[in-house]
Amino acid sequence: MSATGSSVAGTTAGLDLPTRPGGRWKSWCAVGVVVIITAITLSPQWGIAFSLDAIARNWQNGAEKILQLLVPDWSFFPRTVPALVETLQMAVIATFVAAGVSLPLSLATARLTNPNGASRSIVRALLNVVRSIPDLLYAAILVAMVGVGALPGIIALVLFNVGIIVKMVSESIEANDPGALEAGRAAGGNQLQINRATALPDIMPSFINQTLYVLELNVRASSVLGLVGAGGLGLLIDAVRTFYRYDQLSLIILEILMVVMALDVLSNAVRRRLV
Repeated sequence: MSATGSSVAGTTAGLDLPTRPGGRWKSWCAVGVVVIITAITLSPQWGIAFSLDAIARNWQNGAEKILQLLVPDWSFFPRTVPALVETLQMAVIATFVAAGVSLPLSLATARLTNPNGASRSIVRALLNVVRSIPDLLYAAILVAMVGVGALPGIIALVLFNVGIIVKMVSESIEANDPGALEAGRAAGGNQLQINRATALPDIMPSFINQTLYVLELNVRASSVLGLVGAGGLGLLIDAVRTFYRYDQLSLIILEILMVVMALDVLSNAVRRRLV
């Protein structure tokens, strides 16, 4: 038995064990950088002077507001229906308009579907500008331009949606296998024909997913845009908040929650059938 054990030990000693992979220090450096930046951000000298003192001093006021939010005013429901319907209309219209605009732009911003570097860079630069501006700022500017109502909210949502859909779908195109596109070029097809025959079928699942996701976002976003006069539930939220009616505000929040949950169930059913 000892001879067998010694031979096994000798065999193990003769093996060349793999070297430990290098570069593990990079992960620790990244963690250290995050910790340092967080500490600087929270420090009173250079940061935002984060403190929980305000919560400790005003916890009774916060508890009172939470109790009001837990008791919705159901008698207020009839007044919320027109605003809720307008919010849904804004979300649906903006989603479909943005989807129609985003599909060709997604093809124009991806390297595989648009080999022309100059035009691709120009479209990407413009979309970066569009995506960098918050939707609430779009709504505030458009309300000043076209007036209070649903129209500035729809336009703001379209601009907000185009930036999201094009970004996600173009990245999905870049991740696809370029073999089909190269085969189309070898067969003599032009770029438009290649995109229509090979790229569109590949990106349709991703495009549908992003469009459904944006529809869910629009319901929440359109509820906020009304705070600057862009129609929908936001106008009602602003009026209720002005009079500190948190019980009525709670009902509006509950309605938004139910609509978002219903849209999530509907979008999952559509994904299972179409994607």
